Amino acid sequence: MKILQPPGWVRPRGYANGVAARGTTVYVSGMIGWDSQGVFHTDDFAGQTRQALHNIVEVLAEAGARPEHIVRMTWYVLDKREYVAAWPAIGAAYREIMGAHYPAMTAVQVAGLVEDRARVEIEVTAVLP
Repeated sequence: MKILQPPGWVRPRGYANGVAARGTTVYVSGMIGWDSQGVFHTDDFAGQTRQALHNIVEVLAEAGARPEHIVRMTWYVLDKREYVAAWPAIGAAYREIMGAHYPAMTAVQVAGLVEDRARVEIEVTAVLP
């Protein structure tokens, strides 16, 4: 995997501008903040993010992949202000669960998610070498 950082560009915080990778591609559906039994334990944005990240790691493990194999993440959030306000807690959870690996990433505010209690949904693409 190669992080794509054009010369002279300011290095982004918490994500990469682009990633080039070669290998077996793993696509993980949008993960939300419920547990493996479909139960929400919190309505807190950062708490739901933490659970969604755990869910992603568990699905990746089924393919023999780990967080460092993620090349792309898309975050769908209901409220960008809530997302921005939770950055410190999200960052701590991200580093704890995903480590210091920052793939290409996009965050999009959406009008709604299919699960009414969900505050965030995260989908990823990973590439196993």
